[in-house]
This record gives sequence, C-alpha cells and structure tokens, in this order.
Amino acid sequence: MLLSRLAEHVYWAGRYLERAEATARLVRAQTELFLDLPSSAGVGFRPMLAVTGSADAFVEEDEWYDDGVSATEEHQIVRFLTTSSHHPGSVLQCIAAARQNLRSVRALLPRSGWEVANRLHLFAQGSKDLAVPRRSRLEWLTDIIEKCQTLSGVLDGTMSHDNAYKFLQVGRHLERADMTTRVIDVQATTLLGYRVGDGKNPYADITWMAVLRSLSAMQMFRRVARAGVNGPHALAFLLSDHQFPRSVEFNLTALSQELLELPRHELTMAACADAQSSLVNAVITDLSGRELHALMDTLQTQLARVHDAAQTTWFSGDPDDLPKIMPLGTQAQTAV
Repeated sequence: MLLSRLAEHVYWAGRYLERAEATARLVRAQTELFLDLPSSAGVGFRPMLAVTGSADAFVEEDEWYDDGVSATEEHQIVRFLTTSSHHPGSVLQCIAAARQNLRSVRALLPRSGWEVANRLHLFAQGSKDLAVPRRSRLEWLTDIIEKCQTLSGVLDGTMSHDNAYKFLQVGRHLERADMTTRVIDVQATTLLGYRVGDGKNPYADITWMAVLRSLSAMQMFRRVARAGVNGPHALAFLLSDHQFPRSVEFNLTALSQELLELPRHELTMAACADAQSSLVNAVITDLSGRELHALMDTLQTQLARVHDAAQTTWFSGDPDDLPKIMPLGTQAQTAV
C-alpha cells in the first residue's frame, strides 16, 4: 500500500525533474540556433516563452538579470527560464521542487538516488552564474541535462519498480508528452508551410533541425528518415514514432502501461485513451498549420484531463477541489 500523500510527492518529483531537463534542452537548442544563423534571419528567444507558457509571467517579472551592463532581451529571457528565483518553471526552481518532493519520500528511494538528487540541486545552485553568459551557457545547460539523466538512470536501475516508481514514471511520461506537443505547437506551426529548397525560407532546414534538437531527436530522426529534414516527416516522427522515447505516441503508450498496473486506474486510463485516439486518427503528414495547432490544443487538453483524473483517483479524492495542471513555466502544483 502507498499513501496518497507519498504517491503525489513521487508523481510531482517525476514531473519537475522532466520539466527541468526539457527546459534546459530547449534553451540550449535555441541558443545554438541563434548562434548558427545570421542576424537577418530574425531568430530570437521569445519563442521559448511561448513554448513554456510563461510570456505573461515574464512581462510581470520585476527582477532582471544584471551582469554589470545593460541586460539584453536574450539575457533576460535566458535568466528567467534558467535561474530566476521568482519563476516556478525555471530550471533551478524545478530542480529544487523535484528535490523537495523526493526528500519527502526518502524512505521509498535508494540512498544513491537521493544522493544524486542532492548533488544535482547543489550543482545547479552553486553554478547558476554560468547559466546566462554565452561563453558558459551551453556547457552549463549540458551539465544540467546530463545530471538529470543520471538521476533518472540511477532511479531506474536501483529503485524497486513498485507503485511508487510507477507514479514517478506517470509524472515523467505525462510531462514529456506535454512538452513535445508544446514545442511542436509553437515551433512547427510557423514552419509547416516551408519545405527545404522551396526558396520561401532559406533557413527552413536549420530551423527544423533546431526543433528536433530541442527534443534530442535529430540523430534518431536521421536513422529513420535517411534523408534531409522534411517538415511533415519530422512532425510524424515527433508525434507518432513508436520507438523514440520523446514522441507523443511513445509516451502515451508508456503512460498507459504504467497506469494499467496501478489500482483503480479506469478513469485515468480512459483519459489517456482519448489522447491516443486523437493522435491515431490524425493524418499528420497532411495537416495545415491551423489543423496542427488545433490538434496540439486537443492533445494538451486531454493530457490535462489525464492529470485531473489522477488527482481525482489517487491524490485529492475530491473532483470539486482539483488543482488544474498549469502550463509549463507557470505556477505548478507542488505536493504538500
């Protein structure tokens, strides 16, 4: 038996850990794209705010990054998404929240898992000055991603795969699927009308590569496609590939498998099945930009319903008092 309170802590630890890693990967990919393309390409950092759903929170942010000179918009946005102490969706705040939730369930964790989580938190806090300057940003983000993956690997390899572990995985798969839909919604919708070599956007191929890299999908896509980057094919890979661990289809399938092994899973499984049905019924390679946006909105709504069902079934127990899942980057629910 697993107490509802402990299950909720583990679930949110999984979500926050995945959110920290995904945000770091997003900032890294956008920085690389910004450095690769000329200024005339008009590449900026505001799309990251749209992906993380934090544009309004950024405008309201009063504490600007200060490196001794005037802060550029690039520095402001990168600081906001990586080290801001006021933004609950920043990398540092997500790592701190994941650690706090894991600390509440230390008795369920292997000692090595807690030690790695603690080292991740201490590293992120101690090296945060490296997160914003260009000369050190990419290395810092790569270190964060690798340390998050190390923690995931340690927990996978040393934690009993019981109900506690299943709630950790439910949180991770749900967060990962949500992030993939958000990246596609913001980045791919604007590019869907461009194909490599059509002359409309000379940087379409590089930008599509950045979309794939933001989800660590570039190399695996090339293995499957065995050709240059093509927008509709890239979308099909990110949405419906059965073997890539960051595709929406993969995560919905993995999520349903974890849910099936939990007690009283009927409500949550039904919500997950709705999302899978929406994805299966979509003809991805023929979607227009507007149709793609509508599909992503539908999937994000259905993923939120999966969360609501989990809250109803295992956590709050009262559907009238459900805390709704917040967009990436806004105030998120923390188990208490």
